[in-house]
Amino acid sequence: MLTEPQSAVGAYARHVNPAFVKLLGLLGYGRVFTRALDVWLWDDAGRRYLDALAGFGTFNLGHNHPRLARRLQAFLGEEAVQLSHTAPSAHAARCAKALAARVPAPLEVALFATGGAEAVEAAVKLARAATGRTGVLSCAGAFHGLGLGTLSLMDASRFREPFEPLLPGCERVPFGDVGALARALATRRHAAFIVEPIQAEHGVQTPPAGYLAEAQALCRRHGTLFVLDEIQTGLGRTGALFAHARAGVVPDALVLGKALGGGVAPVAVTLTSAAIHGRAFGTLRRFDLHGSTFAGYALGCAAALETLAILDEQHLVEAAAERGAELRDGLRRRLAGHPRVAEIRGEGLLVGVELRMPAAAGGRSLGGLFGQWIALQMLECGVVCQPAAHRWDVLKLEPPLTITAGEIDDLVDTLVTVLDEYRDVPRFVADVTRRLGRQFLAGWAFP
Repeated sequence: MLTEPQSAVGAYARHVNPAFVKLLGLLGYGRVFTRALDVWLWDDAGRRYLDALAGFGTFNLGHNHPRLARRLQAFLGEEAVQLSHTAPSAHAARCAKALAARVPAPLEVALFATGGAEAVEAAVKLARAATGRTGVLSCAGAFHGLGLGTLSLMDASRFREPFEPLLPGCERVPFGDVGALARALATRRHAAFIVEPIQAEHGVQTPPAGYLAEAQALCRRHGTLFVLDEIQTGLGRTGALFAHARAGVVPDALVLGKALGGGVAPVAVTLTSAAIHGRAFGTLRRFDLHGSTFAGYALGCAAALETLAILDEQHLVEAAAERGAELRDGLRRRLAGHPRVAEIRGEGLLVGVELRMPAAAGGRSLGGLFGQWIALQMLECGVVCQPAAHRWDVLKLEPPLTITAGEIDDLVDTLVTVLDEYRDVPRFVADVTRRLGRQFLAGWAFP
């Protein structure tokens, strides 16, 4: 153990994020996790938790996959050139080739990054440089990252307002509304339309059938690049290697991240065609207009290559489809007609449980508070999960793709048991009030 748990909490509160530690003490959510393996986490008291959050879709392979760990340990002993800025990198080349073999033609050129937000901003730069336009279109409810450029693509005021003004020329249309998209694109001022196949952080929202295909056709008609953000949905999460495959579309740029490094190495990528890349960066004057110090670094590429191999050889994409169906079917069967559940939706192992809670006196919604409370109750029953970032009334379940059928049954049992405790609204109000009082008397203690 690196340090004693309480010392770690104090140091984190002082040197990293004081408000976060204070928030965890508000209802008693605080835990210090000290170990992780496969679908399990352990805290400093030795308690074990099923991880149904998986780093917002980062740990598709589970935590510390043994095969990935062995490969990276061996790789570090190979004395590889980690960064190669004055010569081609064999590691980046192999990784890009492996990715190109798994995506639809003509996507074959990789712009590497170390995080999803950086990769989305690479797509924005690519589109502006390739089209000569400055506008960027995205969807209401989207989540593309918290950098200044990616915040410009989102409409969540809580995230945006402290940093405005943001990137000019960014506009949003309702997710799934073909008419609104057609009207916006008809202005022919947008370099790119950036969209998620499933809006995970807006409550696991899927678009109407045919939406992505119509969006692609509209982009082609109006000279706008069609960019798919699959940072959270890609690499098997939805029961297909890429969520957009079900729609039969081929984007002009595809953005991947999170799970690409196996939950160990930060690596992300924007994949595009040779023609588009050539228009953007294909001259001696422009070849170096995009990049970063660690883009395509050797360790990250080795992690990505091994992650892709594990996904293939352990059939984790197919497993995600099977376990996801078991999860949704189990929840729908056990929670049918439940007064606190409005809908269960999703694809593969990306599942949203929309919660229902009557408004409080004065009309203020209690749905968001209820979502956080249910996440806390799940934690205290040994399951880590969270509501969607933009929709706290939707509990998001996205465990590692390595989860077993038995563990799915346990997850379903736990959520059903927790929700059954709150069929009556007064019980919820009383329990929250009691907990707030207890934490207040304890000085908002972290554990």
